[in-house]
Amino acid sequence: MSIISISPSSLQDIISEKNIVLLDVRPADQFRDGFVPGSISIGEDHRFDEWAAAFSANTEGVVLIAGKGRETEFARLLEEAGIKNILGYLEGGFEAWAASGAPIDLVIGVETDELAMDLPFDPLLVVIDVREPVQYAEGHVAGAQNLPLAELDLTAIANYEENQNLYIHCGGGHKSMLAASLFKRQGIHNLRVVEGGFKAIQSEKRIPVEKEASKLN
Repeated sequence: MSIISISPSSLQDIISEKNIVLLDVRPADQFRDGFVPGSISIGEDHRFDEWAAAFSANTEGVVLIAGKGRETEFARLLEEAGIKNILGYLEGGFEAWAASGAPIDLVIGVETDELAMDLPFDPLLVVIDVREPVQYAEGHVAGAQNLPLAELDLTAIANYEENQNLYIHCGGGHKSMLAASLFKRQGIHNLRVVEGGFKAIQSEKRIPVEKEASKLN
């Protein structure tokens, strides 16, 4: 299939004029280190087609941000997911966008030892667990809020304030990056993603973990 390339300068114009969604399909660690502001990180792994379709609804178009040479591949995957309003892809990818001097954003990643040090002393710290409820019930950071990714909509995000220090995690890392991108898209930037997710958290003995037995029955 053919897909139109969009230069960084043209994309800036499109963003200012239209209600579009930027789908960044690069790996989560690449997205973390730099992305076009407002982009949604959906990677190519867990439920790619579902997330792509969900975030593309009710928009004037989709612009794809992919790794070099993979634009056509992902455009085909988007079409197979039922997305028909693909405007094109960012020519040269994020690297070209950054090189053009356009604004960029990033997500701060933290190791579990930093979370362990901050938990006892930061009254504004909020741990957000975006795993499914049954996973949360089987074990979670004590006091963490369970906000499954499927329920992370505008209403849910509106419950958080910019002065809160949000530490987001999932099971392994990908879903938390998607969640972080949704928060940032809505103007909540004071957040961090816990590297390695709950698997890594369990190995950090200074982080208290509890279960929710009522949801396991």
